[in-house]
Amino acid sequence: MKRVAIGAAAGLVLLSMGTAQAQMALTGAKGMTLYSFDKDKGGSPSCYEQCAAKWPPFVDAAAKPGKGWTMVARTDGGKQWAYDGKPAYYFAGDKKPGDMAGDGMGGVWHVLHP
Repeated sequence: MKRVAIGAAAGLVLLSMGTAQAQMALTGAKGMTLYSFDKDKGGSPSCYEQCAAKWPPFVDAAAKPGKGWTMVARTDGGKQWAYDGKPAYYFAGDKKPGDMAGDGMGGVWHVLHP
């Protein structure tokens, strides 16, 4: 597994799995995979309450990500990070860095790629 720092202060990395078809995924500071949600429209998060319990928003206030990253407002008053206009989420089912168990779930959750 090869890691390339994207925003060193944020701990965001590009994760390249050592397979014939290398998968690249954006991860949070602890190496946990980040996901996008197809139902988010116009850069606005739409995953709240029970959805957010299973798919926690990426809200690391200490992160200082680089190019492509922005903070977006949530209707619950909070903010979360978005990459290339896509709000970023973790998946509660991922147990260790590098896990990508949420990819393709329900046909609407996808690993967040650079």
